[in-house]
Amino acid sequence: MSPECRSPGSWSNPDAVQRAVAVLGDAARVDAPLGALTTSRVGGPAAVAYVANGMSDLQRAAEAAAASGLEILVVGRGSNLLVADRGFEGIALFLGDAYAKIEFDSADATVTAGASVALPVLARQCAAAGLGGLEWAVGVPGSVGGAVRMNAGGHGSDMASCLIDADIVDLEAGTGAVHDVSALNLKYRSSGLQNRHVVVRARLSGRQAPPSTVTDQIADIVRWRREHQPGGQNSGSVFMNPPLISTGTVSAGAHIDQTGLRGLRMGTAEVSRLHANFIVSDPGGTAADVVALMAEIRRRVAESTGIVLQPEVRMVGFEATPTPS
Repeated sequence: MSPECRSPGSWSNPDAVQRAVAVLGDAARVDAPLGALTTSRVGGPAAVAYVANGMSDLQRAAEAAAASGLEILVVGRGSNLLVADRGFEGIALFLGDAYAKIEFDSADATVTAGASVALPVLARQCAAAGLGGLEWAVGVPGSVGGAVRMNAGGHGSDMASCLIDADIVDLEAGTGAVHDVSALNLKYRSSGLQNRHVVVRARLSGRQAPPSTVTDQIADIVRWRREHQPGGQNSGSVFMNPPLISTGTVSAGAHIDQTGLRGLRMGTAEVSRLHANFIVSDPGGTAADVVALMAEIRRRVAESTGIVLQPEVRMVGFEATPTPS
């Protein structure tokens, strides 16, 4: 077991945890699973977990953070999170079923989806409704809200290419508003949203298409993903692709592969032999091993190419981001 692991309840500021629970009431869960709910399935618990199903719940979460001084972490599908083995000493905020609705407007070929909707579910429901343009989402195992926050994408498209606007709650102000996509500063795997912002809904544009055509395109993406990306315990792409250089774009995975790191193992974590920008963890593995492997990958790629890879996965509960040594 990693030395970072902690026993449930052994938080550095238990009084702060209790103050948060006092505000959140019986709906709060203490020492709740967090790492186990991510797609990497490594890492420790959250000090407090809370599910919001409306504006009043979000405001209560904000009040709990203010009363306790604890950080709020909005958790979607956990596909882009790596939680430290010692856990997250804060409030893990989940969006509930109230934010899992999908509504279509055939008149203007748009779809409005709640933030907790899984992207593959959205893609398949769009196909059934004869709405194309969102096929790429079937290959991204995240949520709509998380996809807006990080401008998720794949297969030649991303949220910036189809997002019209998003409903966003500002936890500090306790208010919500609709923001046009132009105001969100969406860039490669990033946005202008801060920790205090919670995406609750998104309106997306598509195009009318025969359901069978969209379904076939989705099947092609699913087939490609199974052939080229690993299953099992992983957090998706670990590193962002480096900025465009004069010789053209070389992906992070290609740099890792060309450095000869496929199959490199540290403890319970291994660079995938199927796609070099994925790290797969063993059952019962530790986040510490994943971080150690990330640092070694960055060191070797920097030594070989001069390029310092930047993490795409969001690190939660760690004291620092791994850096080349």
